[in-house]
Amino acid sequence: MANIKSAKKRIRVIDRKTARNRRVRNHLKAILKAYDAALAAGDMEAAKTHLALAEKKLKQAAAKGTIHRNAATRKVSRLTKRFNKANA
Repeated sequence: MANIKSAKKRIRVIDRKTARNRRVRNHLKAILKAYDAALAAGDMEAAKTHLALAEKKLKQAAAKGTIHRNAATRKVSRLTKRFNKANA
């Protein structure tokens, strides 16, 4: 356990950031699962809305540093590719 005041503060800050990142990642997983379910069911309208939401949330997570921006772009690209393939 830290003894110095600034070290104690850093521990508190890290705990808050870790909790926030965990919430964001869990939310992303839920959105991606909903997209997968809509795509598997063949519901293209729902899949389209879930894709737009997933893209928005992935870009937000990348902007905040929760995930790397290249990882977010790669995921969006793959999701769009799957949507276009299913839609064709």
